[in-house]
Amino acid sequence: MDIVLAGGSGFIGRRLIPVLRAAGHDVRALSRHPEPDLADDVPGWGSLRHVAGDVADADTLGEPFAHADILIYLVHSLGEDDFERRDAEAAWATALAAKEAGISRIVYLGGLGDDNMAHLSAHMRSRREVEGLLGAAGIPVTVLRAGIIVGNGSISWEITRQLVCNLPVLPAPAWVSTRSQPIAVEDVVAYLAGVVEEPATSGMTYEIGGPEVLTYREMLRQAAQVMGRHPRPLFTVPFLTPWLSGKGLRFVTDVDPDVGAALVESMGNEVVVQDDSITRLLPRPLLTFAEAARRALDEREAEQRDAEQRDAEWRDSDPQPQPA
Repeated sequence: MDIVLAGGSGFIGRRLIPVLRAAGHDVRALSRHPEPDLADDVPGWGSLRHVAGDVADADTLGEPFAHADILIYLVHSLGEDDFERRDAEAAWATALAAKEAGISRIVYLGGLGDDNMAHLSAHMRSRREVEGLLGAAGIPVTVLRAGIIVGNGSISWEITRQLVCNLPVLPAPAWVSTRSQPIAVEDVVAYLAGVVEEPATSGMTYEIGGPEVLTYREMLRQAAQVMGRHPRPLFTVPFLTPWLSGKGLRFVTDVDPDVGAALVESMGNEVVVQDDSITRLLPRPLLTFAEAARRALDEREAEQRDAEQRDAEWRDSDPQPQPA
């Protein structure tokens, strides 16, 4: 199949592209500013076709969408002051352009949560709105709804990792007791690739999660164990609202404070799979939270070693000034 992927350079997209190409699909990566040279640095990206287009401007999408069978949409504007408006406008522009180009299906990664929009955080409400707008032009949309995705490069995981690393004691807002169903990035990618292969998923919505339902408190404790650190004492501080605790991340992590605040606000919403039908449609052994955390740490350590080796090679190759 001919697939256009919007958001290919992101946390999910850069992992999904090699899987789709290995399955024999023709993949084009859509970007406002294509960077073909990036393919040399990402395994499985060699000779990847990059196409220029802006999801917020339907007029730029005609050529990149031409002859495509499926659009995979992994775009969001989280971190921008008006991300809800931006994401809504981009989803509608994309839907119109996809309809005009004759694309037969859109695949979208959304968010788990209550169907009552009034109960959702701004971040989760935006994800749900994008679902509707992508399908508003009449193209069937396959939606995968996920909660916390665990993997190297995930902002949610990075918040967890840095909290465990940087704080000897964790002040815990009341929402640390909120239940979640974290899922490994490898499993998310497998499900995305799986629904692409399965025509029966057209127009369907699926909830995806890992094999465990955990509170945020339990995730922090398991992360500490995987990292070989003593479990951090947690004490509940009821007045630490999600917004305040999100803004406080700037003092203990290097995560963008606006992105962090939006994600932490969502932690007040329970995100647990209610319909696990995808596990029968696309059966696979799912990684536990601890297994996913270990893989994320191993990948991060490998990246650090590679970066150190490149720096050493650069220093060795850099000609030193000769004494006068």
